[in-house]
Amino acid sequence: MARTETPLSQNLNQLPPAVRSTVQAVRRLMKTVEPKAEEIRYQSQPPRSKSAMWKLTRYALDGANVAGIGTVADHVDLYFYRGTELDDTDRLLKGGGKSMRFVSLAAPADAERADMKRLVRQAFKRGG
Repeated sequence: MARTETPLSQNLNQLPPAVRSTVQAVRRLMKTVEPKAEEIRYQSQPPRSKSAMWKLTRYALDGANVAGIGTVADHVDLYFYRGTELDDTDRLLKGGGKSMRFVSLAAPADAERADMKRLVRQAFKRGG
């Protein structure tokens, strides 16, 4: 039997309203900063644990992954595939992995801040 893809809108409807509105604000930020970016939905299911991340979508430019959106029970993480290479003068980035870094957003207004826009612009300039 063929597997059918769940639309991103259906996944968004499964999120708590506060988290959903923050995801929508981050999606607007990504499309505003780089309209040519391809939004690629992850084929994942909601996590069973409140502390686990649910990766919803990622953004690629010219075939290379640049950033992604994941949710936890009460906030949204915007992660950058080449986060260690970003100039984080505003000290927004978290994480200690080899290359990825992320920013946690608690409300839609967090996605509209100038420092977030600068970071996302920089990530798309660097590419994947």
